[in-house]
Amino acid sequence: MKEEICQKKMSLVEKLGVHLENREQLAPVAARILAYIILTGKKGTTFEDMVTILCASKSTISTHLNHLQDLNKIVYFTKTGDRKKYFVINKDMVVQHIDNMINKWNEEREIHLELKNYKETINNNKIDNEDEKFDLSFHDDYIKFIDGATASVEELRTNLANNKFNI
Repeated sequence: MKEEICQKKMSLVEKLGVHLENREQLAPVAARILAYIILTGKKGTTFEDMVTILCASKSTISTHLNHLQDLNKIVYFTKTGDRKKYFVINKDMVVQHIDNMINKWNEEREIHLELKNYKETINNNKIDNEDEKFDLSFHDDYIKFIDGATASVEELRTNLANNKFNI
């Protein structure tokens, strides 16, 4: 059972690593490190564990850990009587990602509003034939979708900021 869980974890490290590599514009090893830290959870993982499990050299792991810390994607803590650093994700990284998503959605919403307003103006002032008029329902539905998604993600952000989750 334990081996099966380890295999599943490493499969997810790879899958999440590829996703993070593209989304965060990270080097492949940095993305795998971040994925491994995410999947290890709040107990944290050590430098030595990552060298062994991710099959990378000490210098490679060290370089990418430093880079991820510089980007504020990870932080570390220590345990009393233990000199090791235990790496975990930085909760602020998740908040920053949510903020970026909301900003992009708000930009898209504004563009759709402008497009809709333009098309409404054309429909009302330039086009007499009903068959040639722009259909505005797509913009209405898309704006409604963005508003709903934004509200849901803002609630998630609020809960995260208020420490309702312990990632």
